[in-house]
Amino acid sequence: MTALDLSSPVAVVGTGTMGQGIAQVALVAGHPVRLYDAVPGRAQEAAAAIGARLDRLVDKDRLTGAERDAARARLLPAGHLAELADCSLVVEAVLERLEAKQQLLRELEDIVGDDCLLATNTSSLSVTAIGGALRSPGRLVGLHFFNPAPLMPLVEVVSGFATDVTSATRAYETARAWGKTPVACADTPGFIVNRIARPFYAEAFAVYEAQAADPATIDAVLRESGGFRMGAFELTDLIGQDVNESVTRSVWESFFRDVRFTPSLAQRRLVESGRLGRKSGHGWYDYGDGAERPEPHTAEKAQAPAYVVAEGDLGPACELLALIREAGISVREDEEDHGTRLVLPSGGQLVLTDGQTSVEFRDVVYFDLALDYRRATRIALSASQDTNPQTLAEATGLFQALGKDVSVIGDVPGMIVARTVARIVDLAHDAVAKGVATEEDIDTAMRLGVTYPLGPFEWGRGLGRGWAYDLLDDLHMRDPSGRYAPSLALYRHAYASEKREGTS
Repeated sequence: MTALDLSSPVAVVGTGTMGQGIAQVALVAGHPVRLYDAVPGRAQEAAAAIGARLDRLVDKDRLTGAERDAARARLLPAGHLAELADCSLVVEAVLERLEAKQQLLRELEDIVGDDCLLATNTSSLSVTAIGGALRSPGRLVGLHFFNPAPLMPLVEVVSGFATDVTSATRAYETARAWGKTPVACADTPGFIVNRIARPFYAEAFAVYEAQAADPATIDAVLRESGGFRMGAFELTDLIGQDVNESVTRSVWESFFRDVRFTPSLAQRRLVESGRLGRKSGHGWYDYGDGAERPEPHTAEKAQAPAYVVAEGDLGPACELLALIREAGISVREDEEDHGTRLVLPSGGQLVLTDGQTSVEFRDVVYFDLALDYRRATRIALSASQDTNPQTLAEATGLFQALGKDVSVIGDVPGMIVARTVARIVDLAHDAVAKGVATEEDIDTAMRLGVTYPLGPFEWGRGLGRGWAYDLLDDLHMRDPSGRYAPSLALYRHAYASEKREGTS
C-alpha cells in the first residue's frame, strides 16, 4: 500500500492551531486541501492564516513565490461537510470529546467514498472507541501530529483495535511522503510519547514535593547533567500546566489509576490556583514584567581532595576516572574490588546513586547520573544530616575541580536524573512487551517528539542492561507503593542478560 497520490484532495475538519498546521503540511506537500469548521467563517479565517504563514516561508526562502501561489490555489474553505465528498483522506482535529468526534465521523462516513481514509488527531482519546461508532471502523486510523505540526517531524500512526492494516500502512506512507517521520503504534493510553514521557514530569515533581530541591535546581540538573533540552518545570510552564496535568490525568485514568502514572498534587494545586504557566503569566515561575528567574542552588567553592581511591570501575560513571586524572588529582586503585565507588581522604565514600539513601550508611555522598560526564556542566550531590561535612566538602571540591557546578539536594533515593531515566527505560520495555511499538520506533518517537537526547533503549544500552532494574528495585524497597516496581519486561531483560553473562 502506497501513499496517497498528490492529486487526491485532503480535508481537515477543525481549524484550530493543530488543524491549520496539519492542513499546511498537506498543502505544502502538494495536495489540494479543503478546510471545514462548524463555526461559520472559521474556515475562511484559517485559510487566510495559512496563507500568511506561506508568505513567511517565502520570506525565509523555504518556498518560492510560485510554489506559494500554487499552494494558495489548492486551498479551499468548505461551507458544508458535503463539499468533502471527493476527498481521499479526512483528518479530524476537533475538540477532545469522544461524542463530538464520533458524531462527526459518522456524518463523514455517509458523505465520503468507501475508499476514503478517515483519521483522528486525538492525543488522549482511544482510537478504538472513536472508531467504534462507525459502520466501517477499519478505515479509521490515528494520525497524531505534534505542535507545531509544520515544524515537528514526528507523527504517531495509531492503529485502533479494528483498524485495517491497509489503512494504517497508507496513513504511514502518506505521512512519510509529507516529509514527516512516522512511527507505528498500537492504540494504548498516551500512545508512545505521552505514555513514556510521564516520569520526566512526575519524578521532578516528586523530588520537589519531598522538599529535596526547588524547581530551578531540578530543571538545571535535568538540563546540565541529564542533557534534556528543558527541565520539567519550565517545560510544563511552556506547555500549560492545565494541558500537561490533563494529559497525565487522562493516562492515569485510562490505565485504571495505575500508581505509576499518578498525577502530582503540587501540579493540581498550581492548576487550581490559575497559575497555568507562560500563558497566564505565572506557573512554577513568574513571567510578569520585571520578574527575575530564580537561580539554581549552586554550592560554594570547596577544596578539591589531593587523591581519591577507586574501588571498582564506577559503572556508568567510569569516565569520571579519566576526568579526575586530567584534573591533576591522583587516582589510587584498590586491588580488592569492594564495589563501585570512590573513597575520599576523609574516609567517606562517593557513590553513583543506586536507589538507596545516604542515611542508611555511615558516611556516603551520592552523585547523580549524567548523560555525558565530560560534557555535563552541573552535577547533583545528596547527603544525609549524618554525613560527615568534610566528606561532602571533598565531594563538592572534586566535581568543581572537574569544571562542574555542584547542586546539593536532599537525601532522596535515585536523586533526579537517575530515577527519571530508569523509569523512562522501564516504561519503554513494558510498552514493547505489550506490543505498543518497536524499540526503534520508541527511540525515534522520544527523540523527535519530546527532543530527548537519547531514546530509552539507546540510553539503557549505554548504562548497562541491569542498571535500570537494579535502581528501581532499590527504589521500590524504599517506596513499596508500586510506583517504582520494575516491570516484568525489565526484569526479564535484566535477568536474561545476567544469566547469559554468567554462562558465557
